[in-house]
Amino acid sequence: MLVPVTLSIETIGAGRRLVLSHGFTQNRRCWGRFAELLAERFEVVLVDAPGHGESGHEDADLVESARLLVEVGGDAIYIGYSMGGRVTLHAALAAPAAVQAMVLIGATAGIDDPHAREHRRIADAALSDSLLADGLPVFIDRWLASPLFSTLDATAACRAERLANRPEGLAASLRACGTGTQEPLWSRLGGLGAPALVCAGADDPKFTALARRLGTALPAATVAVIADAGHSVHLEQPDETATRVTEFVAAVSASSRRS
Repeated sequence: MLVPVTLSIETIGAGRRLVLSHGFTQNRRCWGRFAELLAERFEVVLVDAPGHGESGHEDADLVESARLLVEVGGDAIYIGYSMGGRVTLHAALAAPAAVQAMVLIGATAGIDDPHAREHRRIADAALSDSLLADGLPVFIDRWLASPLFSTLDATAACRAERLANRPEGLAASLRACGTGTQEPLWSRLGGLGAPALVCAGADDPKFTALARRLGTALPAATVAVIADAGHSVHLEQPDETATRVTEFVAAVSASSRRS
C-alpha cells in the first residue's frame, strides 16, 4: 500500500479556517454534529491522524504528528480532542506562527511523574499487543466500554467509523503517541502566547482538573467546563461546545482586528 506523503483530509464549510485533530481510534468522520455546526460559519479541515483513517505515517510520534498536522492545516485555529489535543499542543510549540489559537478538548500536557509515565507506557504497549491479537472489533468494543466513554450514545461512539481504521495503524499510533511515551510539556506552556480555549466535561473529574491546570499554565487561556458531559464533550454536547468555540473564534478574530 502506498503511504500518503501528507495526511488525509476533508474540508467542509467556508470562512476562517479551523483544523480538527481527533482522538485515538477515531478518524476524521467521527466529529459528527459538532463539525457540521462549525461548518455553518467556518472552513473546517478534518484530518485523519497518523495511523488512522486513510492516513499513513503510522509510526509518527507526537512531534512528527504535529509537523504533519501543520503541513496540511497551515495558518489556522487548531482544535484537538484527547490525543489530538496533545498533538495540537506540540504543534503550537513547534509552529506558533501557524497555530493562531487553539481549542483543547479532554486534553493533557502529559504525565509528570516518570514512574507513572513508564507504567502508562507499559500499559499502552500491552494494549497495542492486545489489539493485534484480539482483532479490531473486540478491541474497539472493549475501548468504548471503558468508564471514559460510558456516557456516549451509539451515534456519538461512532463505532462503525472506528472500525474503518487499520489495526496495525492504531497499534503503532498507541505505541508512538500514547501519554506513556510523551515527554510532559507543562514546563513549556508558559511560552505559548496563542489564545486557548480548554474544554472538559463536568462528569469527567480527571480531565476537568487537567483543564483547569492547562488554563493556569497557558498564558492566554479560558476554561469551559460543560455540564452533562464526560470526556467527549463535543460529541455529548455538540451544540453547547460549538457555541463556546464559535464565541472563542469571534473573540480571537476581534482581537486580531484591533491589533
